[in-house]
Amino acid sequence: MHWSYALSGLLGGFLVGLTGVGGGSLMTPLLILVFKINPLSAVGTDLLYAAITKLSGTLIHHRKKNIDWHAVTYLSLGSIPASLITLSLAGSRWHQESFRGAIRYSLALALFLTALALLWGWRNLYRREDTIKLAKEIPYKRPISIVIGMIIGSLVTLSSVGAGAVGTTALLLLYPKLPLSKIIGTDIAHAIPITLIAGMGHLALGEINFSLLVNLLIGSIPGIWLGTQLNSKISEKITRPLLAILLAGIAFKLVLN
Repeated sequence: MHWSYALSGLLGGFLVGLTGVGGGSLMTPLLILVFKINPLSAVGTDLLYAAITKLSGTLIHHRKKNIDWHAVTYLSLGSIPASLITLSLAGSRWHQESFRGAIRYSLALALFLTALALLWGWRNLYRREDTIKLAKEIPYKRPISIVIGMIIGSLVTLSSVGAGAVGTTALLLLYPKLPLSKIIGTDIAHAIPITLIAGMGHLALGEINFSLLVNLLIGSIPGIWLGTQLNSKISEKITRPLLAILLAGIAFKLVLN
């Protein structure tokens, strides 16, 4: 077992369980910049790692009744087709050097957008009422949910980033009266199908490092369990701005390198 990979998986899983963010936005640049993994392999491996990690997190959140399945459905109606379309369009150019560079820059852009989304969501934390209002009670937001799902699906498929921070922020804006624990659980559940579909697409194209995947999962599964247990005890008003600053710094490093 490669302990540095396992510890990275532990950190990523913990952050996902705690905030809904960190699977792709931290792990993919970490694999590229620190462990020098090929960008395509890093994105593909991280997608499958995120799908399996978030499946275990979803089971925990489901038992705690922290998932609004209506919101998951509406987002998925946009994100799943968008992921499939993005894979089909990208597949023919996957191994071109110019496309590999495009992935690096799209990852940097996704990280910048994620940092902005985190700060926007952090700003809205001060305005929210902590009362439950299910997605089915606001039908006029279904089309918007589908459109946002399409954006998330495309972004995640290309860069493995977006399912967490962008999804969480979208839920905060669309359904501001959902409790924060339910926002996080719903976002984690929605991320499973798009990360799995995108990850399988990368697998078909031969861009998965299975040894790396296993080592990441050794750390991430206990990590997401621990983060889920603590997510109601640590204020996101503290964690979100710190994570946003970190992601923006990583994005700058990706561009400069």
